[in-house]
Amino acid sequence: MSSDLEVTRSHPVPDPGIPEHVERWADVDPEASRRAERQVAACFGAVPVLALGFVAVYFFMPRTWAVQFAGLHASAQHTWLGLLGGVAVLLVGVGAVQWARLIMGDHEISEERHPAGSNTADREEVLGDVDEGIAQSDLPRRKLIGNTLKIALPALALPALVPLLDMGPWPGPGTRAATIETTIWSVGVHLVTDVTYKRIKATDMVVGELVNAEPENIQDLNNDPAAKASAIAKAAIIIVRMEPSTIKIPQSRKDWQVDGILCYSKICTHVGCPISLWEQQTHHLLCPCHQSTFDLGNSGVVVFGPAARSLPQLPITTDSEGYLVARSGFTVPVGPSYFERDSNHDYQDGDN
Repeated sequence: MSSDLEVTRSHPVPDPGIPEHVERWADVDPEASRRAERQVAACFGAVPVLALGFVAVYFFMPRTWAVQFAGLHASAQHTWLGLLGGVAVLLVGVGAVQWARLIMGDHEISEERHPAGSNTADREEVLGDVDEGIAQSDLPRRKLIGNTLKIALPALALPALVPLLDMGPWPGPGTRAATIETTIWSVGVHLVTDVTYKRIKATDMVVGELVNAEPENIQDLNNDPAAKASAIAKAAIIIVRMEPSTIKIPQSRKDWQVDGILCYSKICTHVGCPISLWEQQTHHLLCPCHQSTFDLGNSGVVVFGPAARSLPQLPITTDSEGYLVARSGFTVPVGPSYFERDSNHDYQDGDN
């Protein structure tokens, strides 16, 4: 009596068992089986065609074409890209469902629940079930389905990869040199204050002074706000004057300064924050974002913080009237570091 009670407690609902197995039509009729196989293969086989159509529409359909439907006006290219890509994904799903419904093994299996932790025997049993599932998929015999699926799945990558080409030019050395590694600084460009665009005369700067400045030719971009903002983000500078006897000027940069006046990029080499927190006594420039600290008295080397590159220095001189001008553009890329850039020419403490 007690054993019956324990069974009732552990299994309050009677075990209904597995119902009688009913054979599918495709299992008993060879022609129905072959027809199902052709249906699945047709779904998978159409995917590469649709994927190639996606690529053809992307590259060759004019973007000015439009479609009118039920009062809606839409880009013809976008419409066809959506249809071709969507139907390709749909056919993979339809083919997989039909494969499972009509071809894969259809025998019911039941088992008692087991503890969450599996022992070696259980794991081996699961692997055996996996092997059995592979066998029941009938792939070894259904070569047509396997071959078309091998083509269909990789083909789905085409609609996903092709739009990546529209994200911009490939960031090769030439592209970087012409874009993010280039500023509007060049020989003879005057250094001007960043608000009033006033030229800066060397004799007007006093020891310990810091001036936020920009290239004078930034004003040529006043009619293009986006281009101007991009140029300022790379070309912004700071100018400092220090007592020449208190700073280290390497031989290779003797002519980059004017009587203790030096010019550096205003953009931190860590993540690109603008910096101008100036400590006159130590000649240190502190970034407010992550506390990277640069020694402007020693060619902008990093003395503290996460920045890994020296602050780029702009070579300067004076014109015939004594106003500060650039001797050239920056010799290394300005701004935050990125993995592609060549840092072999960054200044290191002790370099000449």
